[in-house]
Amino acid sequence: MPPVRSFDRQLPHIHASAWIDPTALVIGDVVIGADSSIWPMSVVRGDVNSIRIGAASNIQDGTVLHVSHAGDYGEGAALRIGDEVTVGHRVILHACTIGNRCLIGMGSVVMDNVVVEDEVILGAGSLVPEGRHLESGHLYLGHPAVKKRPLTERERTWLKYSAGHYVRLMQQHRASLETK
Repeated sequence: MPPVRSFDRQLPHIHASAWIDPTALVIGDVVIGADSSIWPMSVVRGDVNSIRIGAASNIQDGTVLHVSHAGDYGEGAALRIGDEVTVGHRVILHACTIGNRCLIGMGSVVMDNVVVEDEVILGAGSLVPEGRHLESGHLYLGHPAVKKRPLTERERTWLKYSAGHYVRLMQQHRASLETK
């Protein structure tokens, strides 16, 4: 079975330059932008609401992206991921908004209706509870996540570097699969 499938007549739209590992799964109302990548064993499930992933973002191994539905207990919420975002291994992003040039550290969980502004680093293993707002230009850590300090200029430039690194790595993986 291919790693992309429709749900309720919604077929994912994946930019021609994006890459999805053959072991990942993308379902339903999902749009993946140019040069973005979905890595092994990740699930991007846009079944009851939409998921939008910008350009040059990477969703690393074992990550789960999902949404919430409208119903008796709420309005539901989509998932939005900006441009040049690095989402570390085994992250859960659920019905939240992630700005541009962010790093979501390995094993983190970001819950419904959270807004993460541009240029935020969320440290590995952090939990961001429902409805929180993470301010641009800061490092957040913890369970629950709290603001620790402003990002350094080196950290801010590294966010862009990280996204570019994954674009190059994705191209290498794609080429190695095409030569088989």
